[in-house]
Amino acid sequence: MGYEENRAAKPFSVTPWHLVRALLRYFRKLQQRRQTRQILSHLNDLQLKDIGLTRSDVEKLR
Repeated sequence: MGYEENRAAKPFSVTPWHLVRALLRYFRKLQQRRQTRQILSHLNDLQLKDIGLTRSDVEKLR
C-alpha cells in the first residue's frame, strides 16, 4: 500500500468558492423566510387555523 492510499483526507479543505456558496445559500434562506412571514402575515386567523398555525406562531418566525 502506498503513501497516498493510506493518507487521511483533509478535514477542512474549504476554498473561497465554498464560502461564497455558503453565503449565497444563507441569504437565499433569509429571503425565503422573509417571504414566508410576509405571506403568512396577510392571512386571517381562520386561514392560519386551517393550516395549523396561530398569529403568535407567525410572529415567532421572525
